[in-house]
Amino acid sequence: MVGYAFMGAAHSQAWRTVNRVFDLPARARMALICGRDTAKVADAADRLGWDAYTTDWRDLINRDDIDVVDICTPGDSHAEIALAALAAGKHVLCEKPLANTVEEARAMTAAADTARAAGVRSMCGFNYRRVPAVTMMRQLVADGRLGVIRHVRATYLQDWIVDPQFPLVWRLQKDRAGSGALGDIGAHIIDLTQYVTGQRISGVSAVTETFVKERPLPAESSGLAATVDGGSAPTGPVTVDDAAVFVARLDGGALATYEASRFATGRKNGLRVEINGSLGSVVFDLERLNELEFYDATRPAAEQGFSRILVTEGEHPYMSAWWPPGHIIGYEHSFTHEMRDFIEAVATGVDPTPSFADALQVQLVLDAVTRSAELGSSWAEVAPTLTAAAV
Repeated sequence: MVGYAFMGAAHSQAWRTVNRVFDLPARARMALICGRDTAKVADAADRLGWDAYTTDWRDLINRDDIDVVDICTPGDSHAEIALAALAAGKHVLCEKPLANTVEEARAMTAAADTARAAGVRSMCGFNYRRVPAVTMMRQLVADGRLGVIRHVRATYLQDWIVDPQFPLVWRLQKDRAGSGALGDIGAHIIDLTQYVTGQRISGVSAVTETFVKERPLPAESSGLAATVDGGSAPTGPVTVDDAAVFVARLDGGALATYEASRFATGRKNGLRVEINGSLGSVVFDLERLNELEFYDATRPAAEQGFSRILVTEGEHPYMSAWWPPGHIIGYEHSFTHEMRDFIEAVATGVDPTPSFADALQVQLVLDAVTRSAELGSSWAEVAPTLTAAAV
């Protein structure tokens, strides 16, 4: 695995747990973790359960005993690492968004297509697909319980950078992150809604905003001359969006609205999706991760109303591996389910989803949103992937 911070810790927990919970055709051994800081990556290896550590990701590529490379780095290094790993015959799991640019994402997808012919598998880590309630939500739509999908509403709201004195971390720099709230959290709701509905976003009209345009540099940064109000604290420009809002049309005819913001004061990790159809509606709220709200318009009028489905039964997706009915699971379980599906796909020679082609399509939506916002909310069509993909 390359990276050991937030996502590295989440992925490590999943790799440690997956074979202890699920009966799988292969067992994961956590062989080697990579990070640039020797002391920090050594500590991470010990704390997170890895056999060894390195400060050069090429060591992962060169070792014959490593079969899978898990990429948990900022977006600016995804393409280089993934392309090298695929060329070396390593299976690749890459965090979202797939890359920082459409060009990088296309190159990664083409490399994945080539590697697939040799039995090499790849997957992008959109973990919210693996929340049991979300998987069940998709099944309700696929089974026709909502009828014809008319509306999609999706929001992902956070507030961790509301304070203007919050430092200029890598997520606020375009050259490292690619985009701001749009790619960081907006990518999740783009993928999630397309996954649940089975429809793809075909066009968008968007606005974005950067509310705080200069921020203090992290303590380790140096060599910058700008200061706040003539003071001594060095600052740097925020080069990504703080919030993105857009309307969209899906290729199945549905209308959709999306909002991604890291300035929604009081919202810590508020992801919510509502789907309205001709026969019913369904709602998922991440803060109530084990539940769905379901409205069945086919029931008699006197019995209609949103009902609560507690997604903890053994027949619910993934749940048979965990606890007795009624016992809830948490955020970290979505990553364990992700590793479960990835290991099973690799071991049985099946292409896992979401594929790099699926992730490229999300990247194309991000690009369309950016183009629309730059042109003053003009309608922007989503470019074709030019490759096969399965939402």
